[in-house]
Amino acid sequence: MRSTVLATPATFGVFEVEPTPDATEPLTGLAEIEEFYRAFGYVLLRGVVPEELTARMEAECAAVQADVLAGKLPERYGSTKYLDAVEKAEKFVNYVEHVQELSPAVLEAAALPALVTVIRRLIGDSAWLNGSEQAGIVYQDSRPGRESGYTRIGWHSDWQAMPSVDIWPGLAFTFHLDGTSPANGFLRVVPGSHNWATPAPYRNVNHVEVPDDARPAGGYTDDPAPVEMPLGFDKVTGETAVYAERGDVILHDGYLWHSASRATDDDGIRRHVRGGYWSGPQTNYRQQFLKNAAR
Repeated sequence: MRSTVLATPATFGVFEVEPTPDATEPLTGLAEIEEFYRAFGYVLLRGVVPEELTARMEAECAAVQADVLAGKLPERYGSTKYLDAVEKAEKFVNYVEHVQELSPAVLEAAALPALVTVIRRLIGDSAWLNGSEQAGIVYQDSRPGRESGYTRIGWHSDWQAMPSVDIWPGLAFTFHLDGTSPANGFLRVVPGSHNWATPAPYRNVNHVEVPDDARPAGGYTDDPAPVEMPLGFDKVTGETAVYAERGDVILHDGYLWHSASRATDDDGIRRHVRGGYWSGPQTNYRQQFLKNAAR
């Protein structure tokens, strides 16, 4: 594998990854990818996922989405946790959880050797996929039209959802089935915020009360955030938009502040597949999961 950083302002944080004939050839450019990630908390990888695999993910996820809406699958695959209008879930499916169990292409993409190589460089060789025993991989259809119950999600860090579980560091990956723009929505990030000591919230992003044993703050340093994280969608000084093309993969740190912008075109479509890798012992997650289930 060979990778090249695109250093122009228009492609800030974008790294081209070019497949090589020999799959065993070491991936070059890892140092540059890691340097950017350490400084800013995210990277965008282009060329990692072949178009053929992206097309299979798109077709398989759309079929699963239709089956969830038709009631052909167990309730565990449908989710209404992040919807603005839960009542619309009867007419449209914005989220399919554990989609890796139903889409072979999703599981294949999450285990691509080049992708896993980068992830292990960023969070360690012990990195493991957030699979079926945990929250799993999610297919998200983020269209904002009248039939949809989703519009956007406010500022948060992924760590804030699990501040008492010792599975960090970790990162999230997003496979983009559609390119993103102001018209159909996009990712907002605050570069460098993963290095701040972000306080644990009173309630996490799922509106669940944070356990008493939660760490008081999460980040790679003890430096406090220079600004308070907004509760909603307000502008944060220093934030930037991360625009993706079809087939791109965004990796962002579990401590990074991020949110999603609402589409300006009600007919716009933004679909992606997202999941995570963590590096702490998996038993920590299982124990905390069982503890929370008993609450």
